[in-house]
Amino acid sequence: MDHFQLDLGPGGWLLFVVAGIFTGIINTLAGSGSLITLPIFIFFCGLPPTVANGTNRIGVLIQSIVGSWSFYRQGKLPIQNLWPLLLSSAIGAYVGSRIAADLDETLMNYTIGGLMVFMLAVLLVSPKRWLRESGQGGENNRHPLTLGIFFLIGVYGGFIQAGVGIFLLAALVLMARYSLVEANAIKLLAVLFFNLPALWVFWQNGQVHLGYGLLMAVFQSIGAWIGVRFAAKVPRANVWIHRLLILIVIVSASKMLGLWAYFS
Repeated sequence: MDHFQLDLGPGGWLLFVVAGIFTGIINTLAGSGSLITLPIFIFFCGLPPTVANGTNRIGVLIQSIVGSWSFYRQGKLPIQNLWPLLLSSAIGAYVGSRIAADLDETLMNYTIGGLMVFMLAVLLVSPKRWLRESGQGGENNRHPLTLGIFFLIGVYGGFIQAGVGIFLLAALVLMARYSLVEANAIKLLAVLFFNLPALWVFWQNGQVHLGYGLLMAVFQSIGAWIGVRFAAKVPRANVWIHRLLILIVIVSASKMLGLWAYFS
């Protein structure tokens, strides 16, 4: 396999532009954007699932750099006491990516779908905890339970990127007690950290197509910049992000549990 060759017609370029920008926005404001890019890499580009999984990390990594820096420039990224969470998730991601080849895709789909249904209940039952404009983040960052949760999220993110942003947001808002906008900024930084070891593992195993990955990354970065501008500038951004989260979780749960079959 030529890791740089691109086989895209005019329609393919348009697909990458639209999907990349939309994915960057979704990943910045909520998560699960990989549910868009992974099928494109597999079904449109013809990459094997393991290569698609590795290739997808390039766009996620670069958009996380753009998004994290943009949030920092806007004064929305609190960096105090973050190292324990970042290191814990990065170690977990290394573990998860090492065993990704043994992943049972069907079982993982049902597991993600079940977790998404649970997450939907949390979003609907406790909306006030998600909508606070300011948080008290950082107080629980060294607590063993918090570190353990972030390690497990890192393991999952090392397995497969799809949906990990939702779980990170839940942990940052409900456990680490950050506001939703702050949590989005920290989420991007955490994704950046734990995708470094994951991408290295996939690269070492020849499971990265640089051409498709870098092309998608360009448009995902544009989407990330747009998402940060929205979160930082739009009044009551927490409310709109919360609504987007609910929509994304419903769509993700339906897709992972195979409910698409009933509507197609």
